[in-house]
Amino acid sequence: MTAGLAAAATATSTGEAVQFWILGTVAVIGALSTVLMKKAVHSALSLAGTMIVLAVFYLANGAYFLGIVQVVVYTGAIMMLFLFVVMLVGVTAADSLKETLKGQRWLAAACGLGFGILLIAGIGQASLQSFNGLGAANAQHGGNVEGLANLIFTKYVFAFEITGALLITATVGAMLLTHRERTEAPKTQRELSQERVRSSHLPPLPAPGVYARHNAVDIAGLLPDGTPSELTVMQTLRQRGQIRDVSGDSLAELKALEQRSGERLGRDRGPARDHAEEEEEVAK
Repeated sequence: MTAGLAAAATATSTGEAVQFWILGTVAVIGALSTVLMKKAVHSALSLAGTMIVLAVFYLANGAYFLGIVQVVVYTGAIMMLFLFVVMLVGVTAADSLKETLKGQRWLAAACGLGFGILLIAGIGQASLQSFNGLGAANAQHGGNVEGLANLIFTKYVFAFEITGALLITATVGAMLLTHRERTEAPKTQRELSQERVRSSHLPPLPAPGVYARHNAVDIAGLLPDGTPSELTVMQTLRQRGQIRDVSGDSLAELKALEQRSGERLGRDRGPARDHAEEEEEVAK
């Protein structure tokens, strides 16, 4: 019976084989898509999918802690951070055509070829007949997490502490490099309020479209004399030439309204109507 359990522990079942070939194919396709996709967002998503497949492999092999870390830290934190940065910055395929360092493409091709040779050599030396697995290692200390903690804080404690020190040094160095020294003292609340009072426009600016047909952002507000106000439309739209001037239309509608009102009330040509026509002539 002991021999049967040992043989079962070192043999691959049908379910494990199906899982390996399906997820392995997905992982390889995701890795190739990471390199071959034209859009950086699609490459980041492909790499995230490959990392999730690797996490499933870790969980299937008994490395539960490493599988959870793969999902939470690498896929959930680092890759999503990369994805959000790429989406915010807006990296396009045209950016990859700009070679900032001379010869970097040839150097990258040489490094990729060397890594491929090492990978093929390592796979060729691997034994596919039997494997040990993590069952004995996990059972030795009561579980995967306990066994990993025993190795980190006993055998590899020095390397673990050195790695932590390097990460802290890198974090502090990044903060120092991105820190901006102040060239002047920060302004107090009183100074900021005094600057606002000294400005030419103490009250808020009039909204776009005031006294016009509607309050769209590309329609200037009208002054009491019917002329458009330049302060009601932002300078960006003004420089782009995207402002619609409706002052003449508004005056024409006002004239028609007064005319209809006069006809209904049976009034003659009054001073208000004359004034509207004069404003229309001035606007033209």
